[in-house]
Formats: sequence, structure tokens, C-alpha cells
Amino acid sequence: MRLFLSLVFVVAFSGVAMAEPQYGIAMHGEPALPENYAHFSYVNPDVKKGGEITYGVVGSFDSLNPFVLKGMRSSARGTWEEEIGHLVYEPLMKRSRDEPFTLYGLLAETVEWDDARSYIQFNLNPEARWSDGEPVTVEDVIFTFNLLQEKGRPPYNRRLDLVARMEKVGEHSVRFTFNDKANRETPLIFALMPVFPEHAIDPETFDTNTMATPVGSGPYVVNKVEPGQRIVYKRDPDYWAKDLPSKVGFDNYDTITIDYYLQDSTLFEAFKKGAVDVYIDNSPSHWARSYNFPAADSGDVVKNVFHPQTPTGMTGFVFNTRRPKFSDARVREALSDIFDFQWVNRTLFDQAYRRTESYWQNSALGAFGNPASENELELLGPTADTLPQTILEGTYQMPVTDGSGADRKVLGKAVRQLAEAGYKISNGKMLGPNGTPLAFEVMTTNENQEKLALAYQHTLKLIGIDMSIRTVDDAQYQKRLNTFDYDMMILVQPGFYYSSSLSPGAEQIWRWDSRSRDIEGTFNFAGVASPDIDRIIDAMLSARSTEKFTDSVRALDRLLVNGHYVLPLYHREGQWVARWKHIMHPQETPIYGYEFPTWWDASAQ
Repeated sequence: MRLFLSLVFVVAFSGVAMAEPQYGIAMHGEPALPENYAHFSYVNPDVKKGGEITYGVVGSFDSLNPFVLKGMRSSARGTWEEEIGHLVYEPLMKRSRDEPFTLYGLLAETVEWDDARSYIQFNLNPEARWSDGEPVTVEDVIFTFNLLQEKGRPPYNRRLDLVARMEKVGEHSVRFTFNDKANRETPLIFALMPVFPEHAIDPETFDTNTMATPVGSGPYVVNKVEPGQRIVYKRDPDYWAKDLPSKVGFDNYDTITIDYYLQDSTLFEAFKKGAVDVYIDNSPSHWARSYNFPAADSGDVVKNVFHPQTPTGMTGFVFNTRRPKFSDARVREALSDIFDFQWVNRTLFDQAYRRTESYWQNSALGAFGNPASENELELLGPTADTLPQTILEGTYQMPVTDGSGADRKVLGKAVRQLAEAGYKISNGKMLGPNGTPLAFEVMTTNENQEKLALAYQHTLKLIGIDMSIRTVDDAQYQKRLNTFDYDMMILVQPGFYYSSSLSPGAEQIWRWDSRSRDIEGTFNFAGVASPDIDRIIDAMLSARSTEKFTDSVRALDRLLVNGHYVLPLYHREGQWVARWKHIMHPQETPIYGYEFPTWWDASAQ
């Protein structure tokens, strides 16, 4: 009786109504799969596991720890990532790639929350084990959050800023009670956090000994490391979760090798020879013209086009508004308009691309093609009066040139825009209000970026603007990104552009919110600090209905487009992947596109 009264007192005191454990949680609505689901719809549940795959990536690595600033963009691929898979570390729950934002049980067997989402309780699977056989415990979860707060990189080191209380509840459960800084997405973000083994990590060296072999709960263990060149993962034969519904059809190779190459051209040559099994192609001309080698002619190499149902995202030249020369939106707009997309698309890309006009283009979340509703105008408030009518109507477009690379009409308009900001041409140079020439540097990291920069440089020179190009190696590129040490940089390749999902959320804080502007290692590459954008992001994160959520994302899209923080480039239809024919994939493509962890080696014996 005393125990019962004690429990009632705790619940009443905390203001939290007891909830029934749930097998999944969705950002909006309910999970699409039933409680007794057998597997995700887009996997092959009968796949024969075995064999091997070799991935090739461009760059290098000097860390096995992607959770600290030192290894943020220079850690070995595969330990913790979406594309190749969470091979070593796992999140509390697993995301379905066929729903906008829904999570199902993994390390956490079930989850509990209240209607206000003022707390989240993870009930750990009692069967969960580390690769050394030790059980995954509540203490491990608490240790992980504390360690990342002290030693982790953004955004992991700020998760506990949203927590009023973190506590063990029973033998297998941990509860996070949130403070007023949290929002309705926070419980899902916490569910996607990794978990570390307290018994196998020295907190003192966590952020310095970044080549230490990790102990994880995932399906693979690190087998061999050649720093900067290769990492090999071997399947853990005792992997605890191999029969969980959320893991059926995943993790199908006995061995996964990731080889590093200095240049993409070298990587493709390795693919042609069979040293690499899959090749993600992002060049239209390359995709159209480079598959005339014997293995492709014979059918041993297969080209696939996958069609995700997601927004386009945004690729482009990013203005670092921390630099005074780019602090004026009128200057950024003029410099954006100068870029001759029509010429670049014709001469470099065989007309394969379409111009991107929105961060969520080709979806209901995008402002392009969708006029602002009354509710969205109310959300924008007085800010709406500062936006061009075309942006509010959803009809705004980047200038369309004559494709000559020197469209006098477009150039003339840009010169007039710059004049409004105090610039003028004198002796062939564009001079600023203080009489100094308008000049800046763009940072590039590969040949494809250089081609884009050279095309832009040519057009800028026509109106007296000097743009220099600095190509840096991968290590220097990562360092300069982390410290925002550039005038302008280019985001175009996979993993390094503003990707967009059907459920944008807290990641927008780390891209656009003023809170992330001066924190090294965030993705606020443009240095955005706008109270209006901050307010709209908060509205997006607190939206309960689909309608309010859509309005808030469109409002954010309009503010980003109007801010001209990025010179928009292009997008294409579909994802292009070439593979050796023994590497197979499921027939169904989820809404987020191909998912490598569901592929398999058909030659496995």
C-alpha cells in the first residue's frame, strides 16, 4: 500500500499522466505499420545474408569517432551514418525511410510519452547487448548524454539543454522530462541519439583518442583500419537485434570495406575494375558518356535510376554573411542573379538539370508554386509586408538568361541593384561604398566545383568583380567549414548540401537559427542570424497539425529565399547509382530513395 501511494504522489507531483508503452512514434499522426509488423515494406525479408561489398569514397579520415569536433567531418565512414548504415553504434529507435518521420523500436523496445510531449520514456530491450557481450543498460544511456554534453560536438552537446530531469525509472527504463526549451520534435530527436557503453569508454580520452577501436551494439565490428585509406567491418555473429522487425532485411553482408580515394576520377577507375562495387554518379555528362567500358557493355555493371518522393533540397554557392561584404541582402541578390544557369546547364551538363527555386521544391512544403495562405500570412505577421509579392504568391524565380554567359539585360539589372547598395563601376572595377573593390574568394574541393566556380568567375568579371578560386584538400576543407573560414563555398555533392526531408525539424536550428551562428561545427555555413527566421523555426517545431506545420515550413522557405543566403543551383530527377550486378537491391524504393543497408550480395554462398 505504501508503494502504491508513493507512485501516485510522484506522478501527481510531476504533472505527468501515465502512458501505455508504444511500439513506435510519429512526428505527426500515427505510425503506418501495425504493432505486429514483421518488417519494413521496402526490404527483402528473405534475403540470403553473406558475401561482401566494397564502397569507395573520396577523401581521408583520421578518426573513428564522429561525435566530437575533431572527427566531425573527418571520421571513418560507417561507424554512425545514414547512407552506409549505423554499423557500430545504434540509436534508441530506428527510422522508417518510407514515412515522413516515424520511429520504431530498436535499443528501446517501447516508448512512452504524454500528449504534450513534456517527457519521453525509453524502455530498453532486455536482450540488447554490446559487441563484447555486456548488456545495454539505462546507465549507458545516461552516461552517453552526460559524456556528449561535456565532450561532444554540436548538436549532441546541447541535447541536455532541453532537459529538466533525466532519471532511471525501473530496471530497464530511462525518462527525460523536458523544460520549456523543448518542442514536439524533441522526443524523436532523443530517440535518434546514439548510445555508448560506459564500461568501454574512458571519458578523459573520448575527444582525444579518436582512433580507439569502438565497442558498439550494432551489427558490425571494426576488423581492420588503415588510417586515411581503408576501414573494414566484419559482421558480429552474435548481433542481438538481427531478428527484430525493424532490422529484418538489413545488414546483409559478412564484410563491408570502405576504401578512400583522393579523387573521384580515381574512384571511378577502381569501380570500372571491380575494386569498388557501387558508384553514386552525380554528373550528367559522366552518367551519359562514361559507361562504355567492357563490364558495362557486357551487363556486368548495371545503371539504376531511383525516384525518391522527397523535396529537392538546395545546392548552391553559400555566402558567408559574417563577412561584411556579404552582410547586405541586396548585394547577395545581385551576385546571385549574375550566375548564368542556362549557359552552365547547356555547356557543362547537357541540359540535365532544372533550376532550384525553393528549399523544399517539388513538395507540398515548398513555397515555390504555393501561394501563402491566410494562416501563413498571420504566422509571418508584419514580416509579410517586407517580402516581394512574387515570393508571397509562390511565383518568384531566378533570372532566365539568353544562355550566352554574358546576358546584358541580366548584368545591367545586377549593376543597378548593386548601385542601390552603394556600389559603382570605376575604371573597370566594382567599387564599394568605401571605395574598395568588391572582391572575394570561393573555396572549392574538387574538379566539378572548380568548373562551376570558373563559370561564375567569368560572368562576375564582366561587371568588374574579382572572384578568386581556392581549391583545398579534404582535411583543410573540413577544418575551414568547421571554423567558417571562407568568403564563399559551394555545397553540391551528396552529404554536403542542404538536403530537405518531408519532416524538417530541429536540424533547421543548426542551419539557420541565430543560436548556431557562432558555434563552430554547426551547419550554419551562411552565418544567418534573423529574429524572424528564429521565430518561424520555433513555430515549425511546435506545430501540432499538418496544416500549421506546412504553413510554417513554407514561411521558413520564403524567408530563406528572400534572404539570398545561397545562390541556388540545380537539381535533377532521380538518384543515379551504378553497381556490379551481383550487388542487388529490393524492388520497392522507399520515399527517401535507395537505402544501401538493405542491399545484398547475390553471389554469397
